[in-house]
Amino acid sequence: MAEKKVSLPAKLINGGVAGLVGVTCVFPIDLAKTRLQNQQGAHVYSGMLDCLAKTIKMEGYFGMYRGAAVNLTLVTPEKAIKLAANDVFRQKLSKDGKLALWGEILAGCGAGTCQVVVTSPMEMLKIQLQDAGRLAAQRTVAAPASTAGPTPSLVASRAAQPGTNALPQPSATRITLELLKTRGLRGLYKGAGATLMRDVPFSMIYFPLFANLNAVGRTNDRHSSPQERAPFLQSFVAGCMAGSVAAVAVTPMDVIKTRLQTLQKGEGEDSYRGILDCVRRVIKREGPSAFLKGAACRALVIAPLFGIAQGVYFLGIGEHVLGLLG
Repeated sequence: MAEKKVSLPAKLINGGVAGLVGVTCVFPIDLAKTRLQNQQGAHVYSGMLDCLAKTIKMEGYFGMYRGAAVNLTLVTPEKAIKLAANDVFRQKLSKDGKLALWGEILAGCGAGTCQVVVTSPMEMLKIQLQDAGRLAAQRTVAAPASTAGPTPSLVASRAAQPGTNALPQPSATRITLELLKTRGLRGLYKGAGATLMRDVPFSMIYFPLFANLNAVGRTNDRHSSPQERAPFLQSFVAGCMAGSVAAVAVTPMDVIKTRLQTLQKGEGEDSYRGILDCVRRVIKREGPSAFLKGAACRALVIAPLFGIAQGVYFLGIGEHVLGLLG
């Protein structure tokens, strides 16, 4: 059976809706992941639950959603590009409605490469907003023993506390304008190489694994178009399982990317000149285990994110919307 032609507008709508729903559900865990990965010197948080509890205590409930506006704004094109590109590449590489494993991997590679155009600046801005609370908390802990403030940066902020005059919270608009003014467009793409080295392997693992898990129990045309026949629950579970495996596998590159994209460093924390310098310094100072910081959080973020994404994606919301419009 020949594979049904991909409706690109419908896939873009599906990917966008999937991204919005998924990010809204898992963003607090993603914030905890970023803060845990950036801890080098004074450890403000002992783990994910401790991080979330302290964030709520110091910054309020909505403190868990710092940077969510940036993510929600840009996740639509990011997820749309990723999912739609994978579908398009799979269709182009298919022969007689069937796709070999090498084709699935290559399609995933293409999807991961395409999404970096949006992912890199999105995560660059999101990380600054997410990490601001950790830096403020670290300053509070280290204040008695510190004689000098943290290194000046584009994201100088302090958590509001009773009886103090807090500096304005960092905003995505201010960070973007400052980066464009001081570093040009390249400033928004700092860490793009590490982002590429994370997202391409992720997609190469995720999409083939998802396609095969999603096809379990169906023997006819197993590699042709499993998403057209899979029930919602199977797509959801397959997305969760494939997402968690791929997320843990590329966590070391996610740690490196997070460290490189963080503009402001806390007291006693290293700055890095590039990927190799980051790897060398992290191994020397924190040991190889540091490259797995936030792995559990990342799996908890990616699993439901892609489970929801694939479930919504294969419900065909985009096709229904286009049907109503046309």
